[in-house]
Amino acid sequence: MKNELKNFGVVILAAGHGKRLNCADLPKVLYKINEKPIISYILNELASGGLAKGQICLVVGFGAELVKEKIGPGYIYALQTERLGTAHAALTGAKALPENFDNFLVLNGDDSAFYKFNSLADLIDFHLANKNDVSILTCEPADSQGLGRVIRGQDGRIIKIVEKENMTPELGKFKEINTGTFCFNKDWFLKHYPNLKPFNSAKGEYGLPSFVEEALISGSSLGAVKLENSNQWFGVNTPEQLAEADRRKRETK
Repeated sequence: MKNELKNFGVVILAAGHGKRLNCADLPKVLYKINEKPIISYILNELASGGLAKGQICLVVGFGAELVKEKIGPGYIYALQTERLGTAHAALTGAKALPENFDNFLVLNGDDSAFYKFNSLADLIDFHLANKNDVSILTCEPADSQGLGRVIRGQDGRIIKIVEKENMTPELGKFKEINTGTFCFNKDWFLKHYPNLKPFNSAKGEYGLPSFVEEALISGSSLGAVKLENSNQWFGVNTPEQLAEADRRKRETK
């Protein structure tokens, strides 16, 4: 696997404020679970898989200097000066990766603390083996209420992703969700980004799931890998989720 990762990058979205966590001055990814910053867990997993710091770009925004100080040197840091959504954040990171990197993984810094590298390696292997333009990591959580869905056709192929704002009772029968973790061919990503439509026109925000629609419209190669253990995906957006993440980490210490 290490040879395959030579020209492979990772973009971690770490620009969030975390307002719902009730702290005015701390970047979201620096909140602690089991006495360590949330983002430290995924950085350790990537290192365990043989990825060097110079292959990893942290997209920072709010509290950028605090993140740099806490995480330390060696990583690539890219500043997202405008908060224009996850796709824009990924674009900021993609542009900062070395030019000779052909593919890259995108992770959210606030929901990846429980990932194991072998799960990410499955996605990366699948993406590279199939020479996909876009590959997504999905899962079937025990409770998918309030989340969007991945919709597959009868042949098992993805036909669309429905965001939570557009969910209907009929779509509730589908349980598979998009984790927000993607692999992209970098040239394809940069070429097709201008075709994306904002999911929030008022704020001009662009979301990563829009790349799935773009891949389908353009006839690009798209695939998905489902997490075997859905507990590896856990978002931290509220004080209650932060407390639950802390409890889980302490129990698996």
